[in-house]
Amino acid sequence: MNKLKGKNIPLSILDLVPVLSGKTPSDSFKNSLDLALMAERTGYTRYWMAEHHNMEGIASSATSVLISHIAAGTRSIRVGSGGIMLPNHSPLVIAEQFGTLESLFPGRIDLGLGRAPGTDPLTAMALRRSTDPAGEDFAKSLDELRTYLSAENADSAVRAIPGEGLNIPIWLLGSSTYSAQLAGILGLPFAFASHFAPNMLYQALQVYRDSFRPSGHLKAPYVLACVNAIAADTDEEAEFLATSLYLSFLSVINGRRTKMQPPVKSMDGIWSEAEKYAVLQMLTCSFIGSGENVGAKLQQFITTTGVNEVMISTHIYDHQARKRSYEIISELCLE
Repeated sequence: MNKLKGKNIPLSILDLVPVLSGKTPSDSFKNSLDLALMAERTGYTRYWMAEHHNMEGIASSATSVLISHIAAGTRSIRVGSGGIMLPNHSPLVIAEQFGTLESLFPGRIDLGLGRAPGTDPLTAMALRRSTDPAGEDFAKSLDELRTYLSAENADSAVRAIPGEGLNIPIWLLGSSTYSAQLAGILGLPFAFASHFAPNMLYQALQVYRDSFRPSGHLKAPYVLACVNAIAADTDEEAEFLATSLYLSFLSVINGRRTKMQPPVKSMDGIWSEAEKYAVLQMLTCSFIGSGENVGAKLQQFITTTGVNEVMISTHIYDHQARKRSYEIISELCLE
């Protein structure tokens, strides 16, 4: 495992499996495997994908299937979910799916769990077949899932085969203090979504650390924070590439579900001042520029937050430029 230069900090990748304008989900899956191979070669620690539904620009709805695709095409990098939205699923099904993944790719699978639907309310209803508020029984479902994965469940009338007794690391994901506190109480690693919801980052980290209780899984708090990063040979090129990121978040704010758009010369005339403010607020934890600038900003973020690991999400339309951004960061930051 390569670490950040001068620090004991791993770097990892969050791939939202973007569907590019003019392309198909099949193209996205090919790009994701190509990116994962580069990540493995250049020293990134883990490669996660996130469950989203009914979004034209994101192809990761069948997250467990994609994890299998990426793990089968690579050799050593950890592959997992960032995350599976547990309220959308039966805990038994997730135990079986990830038990299968761990059996196929032993020692390489991470199970990150979230409690949001990963979609709009109407689609959440189609997924869950219920009008109950999202995530209300998350702690109960988590306990059920962990029971299925435990060796102690062997005498139960309902068992997860495969899954039972396997060592599958469970992470709790969040953008507020709820999952932070629950992860702390249970002694689980915690991942914060600062790449789109940075406002409660420091509060959530403090809650997690204050509530942490050592467990059989983890003796001390372990925090991962996800950020956006776009690196290029020059600041000007990086800012140009970043307009695809701005366009993607603008579409979220405006309630549109569009494919990822190519970069534009200027955002002027595309967003209003209010929209620009809203987008940039969501993207506070975004580091854009030349490799040296991005590397310095990452170092500062790690010093300020004290996180144990950084996960990077990179919204770049051109696949080769996206790969190059991750390569630049690995060259500067990993040893």
